[in-house]
Amino acid sequence: MNSKLLIFGSKNFNNSINEVNEYLNFSLSFFDFATKSYSMDSSISAIIVESQVLDIVNFSEINKIHNKPILLLETLANKTKFNCNDKISLPVSLTDLTNKITKIITAFKFLNNSTLKIHKYILDKNEKKLIKDNNYISITEREVHLIELLFNEKKSLTKNYILKKIWNYSDNADTHTVETHVYRLRKKIYKKFNDEKFILNLDKGYII
Repeated sequence: MNSKLLIFGSKNFNNSINEVNEYLNFSLSFFDFATKSYSMDSSISAIIVESQVLDIVNFSEINKIHNKPILLLETLANKTKFNCNDKISLPVSLTDLTNKITKIITAFKFLNNSTLKIHKYILDKNEKKLIKDNNYISITEREVHLIELLFNEKKSLTKNYILKKIWNYSDNADTHTVETHVYRLRKKIYKKFNDEKFILNLDKGYII
């Protein structure tokens, strides 16, 4: 698996993982404790934290990193409540460590692909739910596509454009199809969340 890891570890741990990295098959980037700096970019697939260093550095820095899964490597002497996606106990075999890292990266990618954060809401595309504050409404497959389209485009969309993208209709198709679906969706959202502004109707079309 050709993934890049950002490592927050002690000197001994970093040296050890560097020595066996050819067997792990990951690209590594390390937190520099001297300068308190690290290289964080879109190529980072996961963050690995050795529990031993939690006493040395202010890990509010890690919690500022969004949309990256975190694996905590801990020992019996360094149990912690540090917020992470998964944990594994040291010492650990190379096979188990590789499998655990691969697992959290795969699970995180699946979660990111199946959910979409829309302002204060979460769109769960697999479950067909729009969620807010532990409450949700069930929505149709077409409504999922409509919400996703309106949000991802980042601009108001005409009824004809929506018809083409979601229903594959031509320019002269009945735009009441869009109006009807938007009306029903707005009604669901208002009834459950008392929100009249989730979908806005501007001069040029609809937008979220």
